[in-house]
Amino acid sequence: MNSLPEGCIADITCCTTPRDACRLSLVSSLFKSAAESDAVWERFLPPDYQSIISNSCPCPSSSSSPPSLLCLPSKKQLFLSLCDHPILIDGGKKAFYLDKQSGKKCYMISARELMIVGGDTPRYWAWSSLPGRGLFQEAAELIEMYTLEIRGKISTCILTPGTHYTAFLVFKLTERSYGFYSPPVEVSVGLVKSESQKRYVYLYVVIGQDDHHPRERRDKWLEVELGDFYNAGHGDDELEISILEVKGGWWKSGLIVQGIEIRPISGTKIYTERGSP
Repeated sequence: MNSLPEGCIADITCCTTPRDACRLSLVSSLFKSAAESDAVWERFLPPDYQSIISNSCPCPSSSSSPPSLLCLPSKKQLFLSLCDHPILIDGGKKAFYLDKQSGKKCYMISARELMIVGGDTPRYWAWSSLPGRGLFQEAAELIEMYTLEIRGKISTCILTPGTHYTAFLVFKLTERSYGFYSPPVEVSVGLVKSESQKRYVYLYVVIGQDDHHPRERRDKWLEVELGDFYNAGHGDDELEISILEVKGGWWKSGLIVQGIEIRPISGTKIYTERGSP
């Protein structure tokens, strides 16, 4: 293999993944030079990355300035920065980052971009600065309400085609929260005007992880899995995600919603856990 031209090794590396490229760079100095070339890491970046960066702004938890990202000395550094430091898009309504293992696009829809029933009524929901570390300037906190209804939408054309995704609700519960231990919450994920995948989840943490209860992220927020979907990349469809509890008869309070995150199933499980690809 070491007899191959560096350009040929780079072409082969382009057909792998960011994680594989990092592993290949350990083989020899020739492989390292090829695997770290701009030609390779340009292929791992999404085709529209320049447009995304040019029209973005930094997240509150990030020290990176998006315009300066395009001035980084190498495409690998740019790739890693977009993995470790999400940027805000759509006027701060969504956060964008890359999955470090695959280079596929990931998004979080902010609470402000979600349709929250009662969200514009101070008696039911309050809007305040995020407690602790967060991607957005503010979150929605449930003051008290009998029902829970949250919906979000995202265009599939901005996601990576040919990719299996999972959607998560990213939230916290205050120390005085109540009303979330029973009954379970009905959640669904699916294309608009198509049959959605429905399941039931709980919004409180239990000892021993499972797919129906939330788990704590490294950023100290909680996330619960809402459902999976496959983005074939055919046309511009709209994905709809919903969280509903309208039948239980329990008053609820103390839910703080940061947003809904969408990331590849096989990708990084928690966005703040970003070691080497």
